[in-house]
Amino acid sequence: MKVAFKVLLVIAAVLLVYMCYESIMGPVRFDKEQERREDAIIQRLMEIRKAQIEYKNIHKVHAANFDELGKFLKEEKLPFLIKEGALTEEQLEKGMTEKEAVKKGLIRRDTLWVTAVDTLLGKGYDVDGMRYVPSVPGEKIEFAMDTATLKSSSGYEVKVFVCEVPFSSYLRDMDPQLLYNLNDKATKQGRYAGLRVGSLDEINNNAGNWEN
Repeated sequence: MKVAFKVLLVIAAVLLVYMCYESIMGPVRFDKEQERREDAIIQRLMEIRKAQIEYKNIHKVHAANFDELGKFLKEEKLPFLIKEGALTEEQLEKGMTEKEAVKKGLIRRDTLWVTAVDTLLGKGYDVDGMRYVPSVPGEKIEFAMDTATLKSSSGYEVKVFVCEVPFSSYLRDMDPQLLYNLNDKATKQGRYAGLRVGSLDEINNNAGNWEN
């Protein structure tokens, strides 16, 4: 009987130590994995923002969805300036301009027209994969994207877009209590519970909520 009691005490002590360890290390692991995933997601959101800004520069509105944005990146062409050589200090002191130097063949400035994706995001960029949230195991998750027109304080119409993904999607397989705490904290602070670039509610110059 005494032996069994001692065994139970040892088991209880081990469980207590384990629970204490988990209470400390569980949140640490959660934070590290959240940071790893969010680094990749933020990078993707910045790429989407870059593409949307250029799309608007050309079409005066943002792409309404990833099909439109992908078509733009794959098919439309943007100017790409090739620069070879630079003006020397002596040439600058003499007041020579780049235009004059090009005419004299001292430097080279050529404009090539290449696909938007090559200019903005680099050769070999996976345009079709842009819509998916990176670094999340399991079934693929798509970013939610939408556009709107807002009025500025001075009465001007401003085209805006938003692209976002909630915590509940990209942290779906992680500790449910810690995920609940994260959502609850964001809600109480009046913040979007996830990662987002742009806004349909305010004119924020396409800022990401991680930049605030």
